[in-house]
Order: sequence, then structure tokens, then C-alpha cells
Amino acid sequence: MIRRFSRKLSAWWANERVNYSIRTLISLLGVVLPCWYFQAMHAVTPMVLGVIAAALSETEDSFGGKLRQTSMMLACFALAAFSIEYLFDTPWLFAAGLFTSTFGFIMLGAIGARYASIAFASLLLAVYAMLGAHLTDDLISQPVLLLLAAGWHRLLSLVWHLLWPNQSVQQSLARVFRKLRVYLQLKARLFEPVSGFSSHQRRLELARYNSEVVAELNRAKDTLQKRVRFGRPGQTADRFLKLYFVAQDIHERAASSHYRYDELGDTFRHSDILFRFQLLLERQAGACRKLAKAILSRKPYEHEEAVTQALEDTNQSLVYLRNQKNPEWLTQLSSLKFLLRNLSTIERQLSHANNPDVALEQEDVFRDSEAHTLAEMGRRIWDALNPKKLLFRHAVRLSLALTVGYGIVLGLGLERGYWILLTILFVCHPNFSATRKRVAERMAGTVAGLLLGVPLLYLFPGQEGQLVLMVIFGVAFFATRTLHYGVATGFITLLVLLCFSQLGEGYAVVLPRLGDTLVGCAIAALAVRYVLPDWQARHMLSKMATAVNANKEYLSHIIAQYRVGKKDNLAYRVSRRQAHNCDADLSEAISAMLKEPGRYRKAVDESFRMLVLNHALLGYISALGAHRDRLSEHEIHLLVSQAHEHIHQRLENVTAIFSQKPLNVEELSDSGLEIKLGRWRDSGDEITRMVLQQLFMIHRMLDEMTELAMKISGCARAPKSENPNEEGEVESNPESSDSTKQA
Repeated sequence: MIRRFSRKLSAWWANERVNYSIRTLISLLGVVLPCWYFQAMHAVTPMVLGVIAAALSETEDSFGGKLRQTSMMLACFALAAFSIEYLFDTPWLFAAGLFTSTFGFIMLGAIGARYASIAFASLLLAVYAMLGAHLTDDLISQPVLLLLAAGWHRLLSLVWHLLWPNQSVQQSLARVFRKLRVYLQLKARLFEPVSGFSSHQRRLELARYNSEVVAELNRAKDTLQKRVRFGRPGQTADRFLKLYFVAQDIHERAASSHYRYDELGDTFRHSDILFRFQLLLERQAGACRKLAKAILSRKPYEHEEAVTQALEDTNQSLVYLRNQKNPEWLTQLSSLKFLLRNLSTIERQLSHANNPDVALEQEDVFRDSEAHTLAEMGRRIWDALNPKKLLFRHAVRLSLALTVGYGIVLGLGLERGYWILLTILFVCHPNFSATRKRVAERMAGTVAGLLLGVPLLYLFPGQEGQLVLMVIFGVAFFATRTLHYGVATGFITLLVLLCFSQLGEGYAVVLPRLGDTLVGCAIAALAVRYVLPDWQARHMLSKMATAVNANKEYLSHIIAQYRVGKKDNLAYRVSRRQAHNCDADLSEAISAMLKEPGRYRKAVDESFRMLVLNHALLGYISALGAHRDRLSEHEIHLLVSQAHEHIHQRLENVTAIFSQKPLNVEELSDSGLEIKLGRWRDSGDEITRMVLQQLFMIHRMLDEMTELAMKISGCARAPKSENPNEEGEVESNPESSDSTKQA
């Protein structure tokens, strides 16, 4: 029984959400219990809010980075809190300071994610200071309490880091393998041995989910870059780094496409071979889930024999079909053989997960993309001070919205109206679709929290009971805020009600909270709709051009290695991650466009088709990248080079169409290239057939991609600007062009 309880306790501790909740619980108890013990109930609200602001500013970093981050956070918090206190009684100066500081804090996000988090939390702390400004007569007590609570939370985070320094790395890697599990399951659904089966919708789902996998890989890369000490001996650090590269390789192999799935279904509809591949992918997906659990629990990974048996059964089934010597199956069977080779590599990597089979070379480090000097920080901010940049437009929009909200509070004499500003800060996002989603979730969560809060105030009128509920709801807020924002809003609404109940204002804040939330949501919605709006259609052509160009560069790096042999150097990994990032970015932009007003949606069906084609192109290129065996024959090299030159030029022309640039028509004639590829893919050794077959499939899709690009370019032009200053394209991410982040 003790052993069973110990295993259960270890499983709970390994759970990322439980672990984070325990830390949050300790942090909240650390401010609530002293206030209760010394009967300083006036200090409960600012100290709880200080903990919340500090927790929302946290990003993963090394211990030294956390120390620097804490110093910067406390400096920004002090500036925000004391500025509010000193300017609170001078409205015009306060409004000017609010606009200027909001714009300045948001522009800090151009430096990096760490600065963006601190900037947001500083604005949040400023609004918290506004909420309690009327409760104190002096100018110092409330800022000091806010800073003490924020400092306490960061101190706890530093201690936590010292005790469990690798915890965040393990959690990040575990999330990556959980995402890969779902991706492999979606990939397995493409292997349907059904005549007339159309894979279009399932490929679209795969392309959409690929964006989540890519985002998680990028987050893991950032965590490793900050937390693992590269260049120093360390078995644990090396294993984490190797596991990340294993995940990257599994993703590339899982994203590979060796043949058209519809044609495979037609050819093998009377065979079990596709069912075998489907089963193998599903079992490998289960292995990824099991590996994620092992990483979290810090226990050795035990590879299941069933996965190896599924691989062996698939291989025997493939051998049986090859022995039939059916000439109509030759091409497809060759493709299935390379697919099996891909899955065999995944199987080997999973089975050696305890000692990953990855060679770490000196170059196998992440290129540092952070700004470390004041000059570099200033340059990034200066580059972002451009009306075409998303960050600049968001800074102007949020600054104006908060100032308008303050004007409403001042004009109507709303004593507790600063919740309007709090709502604007939380729901006003850089684009329309994200803001609309947050507005709906915020309103639903607030209403639910108030409906539940009123009876709770009646059932728990005592001070101790309300303090216990405050801690519970605070922990619940942080446990759910990344899962469901609406639910998290309900918990934070309950927390705020109980905080003000400690000051004797519990029931009095119910209606103001509801009204202020509605007003704040309305202001945010109007701001994102009319103040420098960022409609996705305006830069859809640019995103498509970037995605196609990234695939073109990825293919160039791969073809170069077929002459010298496989090498996972930094340049190759940068090009691979850039291609996947651009594909994910295109998927997210199209999804966001669907949530925008109808008049701003352009070429929706064609855009989805382009997404499928771009993801298919990425799949064919990834299949070439997964193998990269050296080609020795000179004649083969000439044909591969000729095919690559033609494909390269055609992809450049597709990019030019999207970019509204003149086409290079001199190289469009393929000089019988398709016939040559078709002939060569049925002869020579297997690796030659695979390479030429992949190039043949890429070549075969270029006509459709070009026609689609011309159609989209003709009907998906940027909508007419509602403001003379809004012409030009808007970048969806101020740092999206920085390929150094994509390694």
C-alpha cells in the first residue's frame, strides 16, 4: 500500500499542472496567512494581486536569467505602482502617462518574449494599483505591498528552480512528444484502403494540427536554449538535447509523404498492407505518449514489444506483396518501402530513448537570438516603430483603448470603474479573431463567476472561510488559464469578489464588475475593429509567398546533401524549422481569417486548397530530407540538378505571383523533364528511384500550385483601407523573419 501510494504521489508530482498548482498554493498561502495572523486584512487584496501579476510575468530561464528577470520586473513594477499613486489625483497628467506608458511597455515586447511578459504584467499591476488607490491615504503603502508580494513569488520561483532545475525542460519535452502522438494518430487516418477515398479533409486537419506541433517544438527549443548548459559535460543535459533532436527527426519523418494517399488506397484496397501501416503508426503514437510520461516521471522508458512486432508484421506483409511481382504495384511498393524505412527509424529512435542515438557535434547548438546589448535592444525597438508592424499597431490600439476607458471612468465618476481598464488589458489582442474569442470568454466567465459568487458570499460570511476560498480560486485560476480562459475568468472573478469582501465591499462590487466588464469588452472590440485593424486578408499573399519560399530553401539544403551525404548541421535545421513555421503560420492566418467579418474574407476556399498544397509540398520535401543518402552516379546527379533547378525556378515564380513581382519566364520550359523523371524513377537503385519519384511528384503539383496562386492573387488582394495611413502589409509576427529562432 505504501509503495502504491508512493507511485501515485510521484505521478501527481510529475503532472505539470499539479506541480504548478502546488507552487501557486505555497505562494498564495505565503501572503494570506501572515495577513490573517496579524489581522492586517487591508493588505490581503494588494498582496494577492501582486502575486498574480508576478506569476503572469514569468517565463522560463536559467537561474541567472531569472535573477535578471526578477530585478527588471521589480523595477518595472515599482515604476508602474508609484506612478499611479503620484499621478492619480491629476487626471490630465494621469491620462497622458497612461497612454505613454502603455505604448512604451508594449513596444518593449519587440526585444523578446521575456520583456513582453514583464511589460504586460507591469500594465496589469498598474491597473491593480488603480483599483486600490482610493483605499489608502498615503502614497507608499499599496506599492510596497504589491512589490513585497511580487518579490515573494519570485523568490519562491528561484528556490523552486534550485531544487528542481530541470523540471521545466522535462515538462516541455513531454509536451512535444504528446503532440507528436496526436500527429501520428492523424497521419494514420490517411492510410485508408478504400476505393475513391479522398484525403483532402484529413490532410487539411493534419496541416492545421502541424501548427501546434511546430509551436510546441519552438517552445521546447527556447526552454532548452535558456536552461541547458551547452558546451559543458553533463549526461542529463546531453540527453535532453538529444531527445529534442529525436523529436525533430520524428516530426520530419512523420510529416513525410512518399506517395499520394488516394492512389495508394485505390491500388491496395484488397490488401492489408495499409491497415498494417495504420496500426504501426498508432502504436508508435502510443509509444510517444509513454515516452512523455517517462520523461516527466524521470524514470527509464520501457519500449513495448507490440510496437516492434507491428513493424515486423508490416515488413513481412510488404515482402509478400513484392513477391507477387505485379508490375502495376512497382512504383507504389517502392514508396511503401521507403515509408517503412522511415517508420523503422522512428521505431529505432523510440526504442533507444533512454540513450538516444544522436551524435552531438560542436555545431549542434541553438543559435542565440536574444538581444544582449542595449544597442541591439534599441535597434529592435526602432525597427518595430513602424505602422506596418503588428506590435506597433497593437501598442497604439491598446494605449488608445485604455485612455478612452479611463476617460469613461473619469467622466461618469465610477469609483470602481477601473475594472474597465482591466478588462481591456486582458481581452484586447493584436488581431480581431483572438480579441473576439477573448471577449466572449471574458463575458461568459465573469457572468458565471458573479452568479456563483453571490451565494458563496452568503454561505461563507466568515473571514477564515473566505480566505480559504481565495486561495483555492487563485490556484484554480492559474491551473486553468492556459486550458480554458473562460473558466479561468470565472475563478479570478470569484477571487476578486472575496478580496473586496475582506474590505467590506463584497456585494457592492457585483453589479459594477458586470457593467465594467461589458463596457471594457465593448471598447476592446471597437478598438480592434476600427483602430489600425489587422485583417488577415491584407497579408495573406505575403504569408503564402513566405511559405512557398521557405519550402524552396528547405529543398535546396536537402538536394545539396544528396551530393555529400546526410549532415544535420545548423543551417539544415534552420531551413527545416523555417519551412514548418511558415506552414504553421499560414494555417493559423487562414483559420483567423474565417473568424473575421465577411467582407474581409477573401478567396477562402482557394486559401484552404493552397494550405493543403503547401503542406503536401512540405511532405514530399520532408521525405527527401528524411533519407539524404549520398548519390554516387554522375548521370543521376545531373538529372537531379536539372530537376531541382526547374522546380526551384517554378517555386520562385509562384512566390513572385504572390509577391506581385514580374515572372521569370525564360526557364519555364521543362525540356521533357517529366518524361525523364518518369523513366528514371522505374530504374536504378532504390534510393535513386525514391529521389526521382519525390521530385516527379513535386514537379507534377507545380502547375496546380501556379494556377491557384494566380487565382488567389487576383481575388485576395488587400481590402481597401479604412484609414489612409493603413496601406501596406502587416506582419503577423514582428520576429517572424528572424530565421535564427527556428533552429
